[in-house]
Amino acid sequence: MKEFKGAIFDLDGTIIDSMDVWETIDIKFFEKRNITMPNDYIEKINSMSFEEVAKYTIERFNLNESVDSLIKEWNDMAIYEYSNNIKLKPNVKEYLVKLKKHDIKIGLATSSPKELYEPVLKNNKVYDYFDTFTSVDDVKRDKNYPDIYLYTAKKLGLYPNECIIFEDILIAINTAKESNFKAIGVYDKSSYNDLDKIKVKSDKFIYDFKELL
Repeated sequence: MKEFKGAIFDLDGTIIDSMDVWETIDIKFFEKRNITMPNDYIEKINSMSFEEVAKYTIERFNLNESVDSLIKEWNDMAIYEYSNNIKLKPNVKEYLVKLKKHDIKIGLATSSPKELYEPVLKNNKVYDYFDTFTSVDDVKRDKNYPDIYLYTAKKLGLYPNECIIFEDILIAINTAKESNFKAIGVYDKSSYNDLDKIKVKSDKFIYDFKELL
């Protein structure tokens, strides 16, 4: 534990099992509009904020709808799931407990808004383990840029080289590494196509947080 002072976690696909929920939401969204969801859609939007996804979706599919209406529709579908059904990945809570015992500062850096990350963390009884929370909505740029990690580290009172980033997608791991953070890749089936690249790019790769206990 001496090699780092802060741990910064992504949410979806990293510490919670939510990617199937989002796939279901996206399928229902497109079915309602009689559009077949493209195979590359989820991959394209993975690191974007809600606002960026809405703008991208409207532009790509020529929808005569507003950004705010799309965000509200997705939020309404997601809030119930995040408040009641989505669970932590195995051994996440145990690892957070271990970090706290060693006085490691813990931050969240997520593409999901507060309306989603707060209820899912509280429902799974791990909200209080986190020292700070940052959404891409707070920094206005997605995880193609280091803003969210730099801002979270700053709020923890730490430099990038004192922190480890936990992420499940290649774009985010690349961004973290380019900004002088260490990165641990976390397996999620939604990123299976990039698995080999994630393993190469990460300082360490895990399939289960049990490997860190």
